[in-house]
Amino acid sequence: MRLKKLTALSFVIGLALAVTIGYATTTLAADASKSASDTSWKFHTIVDTDFVMQQIKVPMPENIMLIDARPKRAKYDKGHIPMAVSIPDMQFNKLTNKLPKDKNALLIFYCGGPT
Repeated sequence: MRLKKLTALSFVIGLALAVTIGYATTTLAADASKSASDTSWKFHTIVDTDFVMQQIKVPMPENIMLIDARPKRAKYDKGHIPMAVSIPDMQFNKLTNKLPKDKNALLIFYCGGPT
């Protein structure tokens, strides 16, 4: 009788452990694939200089903004593309008032590239 209870208890503990591990593995895998595939918030499109040259005109169209995302004092002040607005990436949340009111405006960001 005692052996049957011990066997049954072992079976229940093993089953509970298997279900818990299976759930945890499935949840972790789903979270990993979700975060790995959802990069839409990072950028929309990476473009080349030919695209930028086609968009930038003098005077600058109202529905386009060229944004220099480099540090202002260290990089922007030493040289930038004419008509570019300085919104350093580290201060972006503080300087959103510089962005155009038109939410459909084309925003072209540039920086020093990968370092």
